[in-house]
Amino acid sequence: MNGPGLGHVFRDTRSEWVRLRTLILLRWMAMGGQLAAITVADWVYNVSLPLGLCYMAVGASVIANLISIFVYPQNKRLSEPEAMLTLLFDLSQLAFLLYLTGGLTNPFALLILAPVTISASALELRTTLLLGALAVLFTTAIALINVPLRFDSGAVLEIPTFFEFGFWLAIVIGIVFLGLYSRRVALEIRSMSDALLATQMALAREQKLTDLGGVVAAAAHELGTPLATIKLVSAEMIEDLADRPDLLEDAKLIRDQADRCRDILRSMGRAGKDDLHLRQAPLDAVLREAAEPHLNRGKRLEFRCEPGPGGSERQPLVQRRPELIHGLRNLVQNAVDFARSAVWIDGEWTADRLIVRIVDDGEGYPPNLLGRIGDPFVRSRRADQDLARRPEYEGMGLGLFIAKTLLERTGADLSFANAADPFLTPAERPERCGAIVVVVWDLAAITAPSAGRRGLGDNTRIEV
Repeated sequence: MNGPGLGHVFRDTRSEWVRLRTLILLRWMAMGGQLAAITVADWVYNVSLPLGLCYMAVGASVIANLISIFVYPQNKRLSEPEAMLTLLFDLSQLAFLLYLTGGLTNPFALLILAPVTISASALELRTTLLLGALAVLFTTAIALINVPLRFDSGAVLEIPTFFEFGFWLAIVIGIVFLGLYSRRVALEIRSMSDALLATQMALAREQKLTDLGGVVAAAAHELGTPLATIKLVSAEMIEDLADRPDLLEDAKLIRDQADRCRDILRSMGRAGKDDLHLRQAPLDAVLREAAEPHLNRGKRLEFRCEPGPGGSERQPLVQRRPELIHGLRNLVQNAVDFARSAVWIDGEWTADRLIVRIVDDGEGYPPNLLGRIGDPFVRSRRADQDLARRPEYEGMGLGLFIAKTLLERTGADLSFANAADPFLTPAERPERCGAIVVVVWDLAAITAPSAGRRGLGDNTRIEV
């Protein structure tokens, strides 16, 4: 779930996010605006433009679009180099058109921001940096060298040098600011998308394991009677064929194979348990099941379940939902990873709430990250100290996000805090001094429905 294989999936699926059809549509819109601006400037404002070169620049975009439409299918997705070349063409075409129409005195010069913004939103950092640098270079070039705007009367449109410098500076700052802003937002969206995908994969995996356990249990239960019948009949055949050694061996083989089938079913699942019973368990059993993979990792795990104010003496029966088990397991894993020697897992219930606390004796959460705990990819890379502490961990920083997302699907509210002041000396720190996670449910939402006098009911048939 958190291993490098998941990161490989993300990198592969992210490489071709931009559809050629989208860029073609944007280019048609840009060409429509360019033609409209050239026509209005020529006919309405009597601006003398090199119309042949202007229409040639627009025509180059038309030809590029037509080639893209007829050569490539509509669902074509651009690779990184293809998207970069497409945006570079648009940037160059726009810069050439601005050169022909007054440079930065043209109010449409700000459109040079568009290719860089698209790159920052959808492409890699190196591509955005290249396009951004070229955009600044083109902006500087057309500010210094351009065909000035002339009216039919011969007058040249001139603006003070101070204002022209201000236009150049505003466009350069816009390239940098909008590029950074768009990339930051896009990275957060990608992180959330990747994290949600990992959550879905984790939940699907846990659901498959749960379903497999139910199928095995049902198979063991249903096959118990025919296997017992085969064994009984084979035993009678062995007695009847005592004087037929050639057939006696076959009868013994049937009995042995029936015993083998029984042993295989017992080793695969809990024979005799039905699905409805497996879907609920006492709180203590659920907590121990969630922590089971981390019991032998060199840290002491202590469990405590007791009623709180107004809670009954009997432990509540909790729904054994896959997202509940997997979410708690991730929280326990995080606590074990960072604990020095011990982790405490406490369960408490009141008249209307169920509370689970997971505390360790480690360093606790970094104070600067407490407000962001539960967001995906809080840390982009692992520190050397973390590598030394958890050399076997190859995760992507999604554990707490997955746990938070899965548990919130069950109706839980999660809070993260440190159990002790991080500035205390080692002698002053209490035993439970590390990170603490508190998970709270409404008791009625997480407990299993009462069986009543009629029991749990009949098991539903498993359809394959």
